[in-house]
Amino acid sequence: MMAWLGFFYHPFWAVSTALLAAVVRLQMRNRWNPQACAVRLTGKTAIVTGANTGIGKFIALDFARRGARVILACRSEARGTAALNEIREKTGNLDVHLRLVDLSSMDSVRAFAERILKEEKALHILVNNAGVSGLPRNITKDGFEESFATNHLGPFLLTNLLLDLMKSSSPSRIVSVSSVNHKRGKVDFSHFHGKNLSYCMDQVYNNTKLHNIICTNELARRLKGTDVTANSVHPGIVMTEVLRHYSFWVRWIFNLIGFFFFKSPEAGAVSTIYCAVAEELEGVTGKYVDSDCSLTLPIPLARDAALAVKDFEFCERLTSKL
Repeated sequence: MMAWLGFFYHPFWAVSTALLAAVVRLQMRNRWNPQACAVRLTGKTAIVTGANTGIGKFIALDFARRGARVILACRSEARGTAALNEIREKTGNLDVHLRLVDLSSMDSVRAFAERILKEEKALHILVNNAGVSGLPRNITKDGFEESFATNHLGPFLLTNLLLDLMKSSSPSRIVSVSSVNHKRGKVDFSHFHGKNLSYCMDQVYNNTKLHNIICTNELARRLKGTDVTANSVHPGIVMTEVLRHYSFWVRWIFNLIGFFFFKSPEAGAVSTIYCAVAEELEGVTGKYVDSDCSLTLPIPLARDAALAVKDFEFCERLTSKL
């Protein structure tokens, strides 16, 4: 028995793990480098939801470095202010601003959009980045399952409320941060009200990410001819705070594995930045961009045109009542 234990404690395993991690990290390198992209955003306005932490903060940081007027759409004033000060200090761009919004509340989304429409003359980039995973079952005051409200209905409503401003500012881009986890998602419209849902691990999150792609594709179809594009993106498996609602042991295992194999938030932001600024994506719409910045196909369910119309209209009805 001790001989077997000695075999597994052999330095070979540590070296092998380190080499495997190095190989995986090399394979995770993006084919597009934001630092090599000379695109400037001077005179452009961008909104990034969930910009106080994780990939959202690095997306906002990149936009600020390119000279954009950047609006950080955050729920926490304290954390949003900290991110605001950090971005201003690192970029020297003082045209970075914090606006508070709780995407799980349709009233908060409407108030945020109303302020944007009142204060901003243009909007060129909207990044729907904010998202949650692992929340326990909870129904919002609007009657929606909280994860569905935060991850999908809130961004869906926000996007639609700002569409006219984006059309008048065109060319403009809408980027929906989805996930490869959409492949394990299901479509059941009762889920929006918290019915027939499995709360095992990330199943609810997976469902919302599938809806993100479906509705973004339908939005892109509806926006044809307006010079406003809408695309979905997978950022990769990223070491962020998205698992903060899971148990300690789940987070511990994720962080342990992630230390070797997952992307940093800065690396995870690259594919979203690519969708928002890359010149080669000018006019490209209704696509799904993988974490390596390549165009790829989501699952067939996400490409079902009839389902997309049904899903979009269902979400319109839900949010128009509020």
